[in-house]
Amino acid sequence: MKLLKRHTDYAIIALLVLAKNKSKKIFSVAELAKTTKIPYQFLRGILQHLHKHKLLKAYKGKNGGFSLATSLDNVSLLSIIRIFQGEFKLNECLFRKMVCPNINRCVLRKRLKKIESYFLEELEKIKLGELI
Repeated sequence: MKLLKRHTDYAIIALLVLAKNKSKKIFSVAELAKTTKIPYQFLRGILQHLHKHKLLKAYKGKNGGFSLATSLDNVSLLSIIRIFQGEFKLNECLFRKMVCPNINRCVLRKRLKKIESYFLEELEKIKLGELI
């Protein structure tokens, strides 16, 4: 099981590059693709998704591109995971669509929920600003 999927990993890399280069306010997709070695089309979609979630500002035109819309000190690792991967679940019941008759008594489910809760709290504490 991978915690960070490729989209999430690439999004974090792109955000960190934008944050590190404070002298350059706006990066084109081509510049970021070259710097990060992330395929252009793939990166373009990621940046658009980050813009949709208000983490990036987008600029159109000849000198267009993307810039950070917020400080990465306010952006948690968990928030990026949720943007690209949805809600994090450590465990799904084996019955999935059917309600398990043991759902309220399942010892494993209770223990995994406790671990999941702790894990999510820790991911929320990790701010991207710390990773620069």
